[in-house]
Amino acid sequence: MQQSFTSAFYKNFLGNSPEWYKLAIIAFLIINPIIFFFINPYVAGWALVIEFIFTLAMALKCYPLQPGGLLAIEAVAIGMTSPGQVMHEMVINFEVILLLIFMVAGIYFMKGLLLFLFAKIVTKIRSKTLVSLLFCFSGAFLSAFLDALTVIAVIISVAVGFYSVYHKVASGKETHHDHDHTSDNEVTEYSRNDLQQFRGYLRNLLMHAGVGTALGGVCTIVGEPQNLIIGQQAGWEFVEFAIRMSPVTIPVFICGMLTCVFLEKMKWFSYGVQLPENVHHILHEFDVEESKKRNTRDNVKLVMQGFIAVWLIIGLALHLAPVGMIGLSVIILATTFTGITEEHQIGHAFEEALPFTALLAVFFAVVAVIVDQQLFTPVITWVLTYEGNMQLVMFYLANGLLSMVSDNVFVGTVYITEIQKALAAGTISRDQFDLLAVAINTGTNLPSVATPNGQAAFLFLLTSALAPLIRLSYGRMVFMALPYTIVLTIVGLIAISTGFLESKTADYYDSGVIQHHSVTDGKGAPEPSHH
Repeated sequence: MQQSFTSAFYKNFLGNSPEWYKLAIIAFLIINPIIFFFINPYVAGWALVIEFIFTLAMALKCYPLQPGGLLAIEAVAIGMTSPGQVMHEMVINFEVILLLIFMVAGIYFMKGLLLFLFAKIVTKIRSKTLVSLLFCFSGAFLSAFLDALTVIAVIISVAVGFYSVYHKVASGKETHHDHDHTSDNEVTEYSRNDLQQFRGYLRNLLMHAGVGTALGGVCTIVGEPQNLIIGQQAGWEFVEFAIRMSPVTIPVFICGMLTCVFLEKMKWFSYGVQLPENVHHILHEFDVEESKKRNTRDNVKLVMQGFIAVWLIIGLALHLAPVGMIGLSVIILATTFTGITEEHQIGHAFEEALPFTALLAVFFAVVAVIVDQQLFTPVITWVLTYEGNMQLVMFYLANGLLSMVSDNVFVGTVYITEIQKALAAGTISRDQFDLLAVAINTGTNLPSVATPNGQAAFLFLLTSALAPLIRLSYGRMVFMALPYTIVLTIVGLIAISTGFLESKTADYYDSGVIQHHSVTDGKGAPEPSHH
């Protein structure tokens, strides 16, 4: 009886995760207290950080909330940090938590409009290069104002819809028949080549759109969660954040779009796959049928979602309210004017955001350990021995490399917290703090497109039901992201290392577009965490 109970307990522990992964987490939980009490608390702190990064890197084996959460709970229990310090970190970043809870849910109720727009792009435009450019640009534009996860979720919905429509027809069935689009057993022989090509076409569009979410996400304070954390610490609002980032983000954006066109024209890295004529005909017919079904009430819903999108952009640009409150207003307006009134209908909107919101709270627990054990102090002190542009370059590269294997929200939070402490201690000036904040933000957002670990939108795509259907594996995603990674990283590095960022910022000061901040003027960096 005891053996069976133990066996069942072990099988339940982290569910279907691989055996070696379970053993690794158990080993971490055993050795951490030993290192903390008998060797060195500083070493134990670094062990925890490396273990937590490991859980992020292995996100495909097990969602990081459970193993990372266990490590964080143990850290608090043995005294590496305190519940009060964890709460302090969460309160400082409360606006980010509200962003994830309300903004992501708000955009969920505008999916109808986004689905409509992306469907029209695929069915109405025949030039593959232009379609790819529009997907990349749309991903960038939408991610600048919305959450990248929601944008990629909408594009996945479009792709799954089109894939299932063609797969059904290729299997010799009518559109109203039931069909399992995950199995190719019924696909007719003469349709198989078209299906393979269609998969390649969808892989191209999804990768372009995914990179687009990174290009747009880096530009604004709401583009990525770490942007809001960095912007809050620096005391920047929506417009000032966008202006300060622009010396890096504008050249990167232009080069990213040119890379999209170049890859489609040259057909390198598996890009340039055309939409087969038979597939286009089937999708076009389907779109026509769907348009006929749409009644006046459906059209009014699309119009209202368009008005709400305009309010969202204006509200964010003019900073009419905190980001989370604007997201809440979108939920209220979108549900009110599209006929959604039942609790269970509204509840679905929060499913996408809350797991990551919980994971973010675990991030802050690890950040609390870093603060209490002063883990990054020697590293930051060493980097701060460099001066001028080289200091910016070192921060950019350090953030970029770590963001490739870890989560960029975690990396951005850690580094901005450390330079905020350096500012309060008088180690760096306020102007240098602002430049370093730009280097940290661009460092976490641009090189991180290298792997799905670094970009939440990529990881979301990789773990979606669509990825296996279109044969999009981890290795293939890294391969297809490689040209973008090289271009975005190098262009960002050039903008930071040549002094272009510093000179443009000085121009903005001279023209009065942005103002100098001090630590005590109410808009400067908040006081550092007490520990």
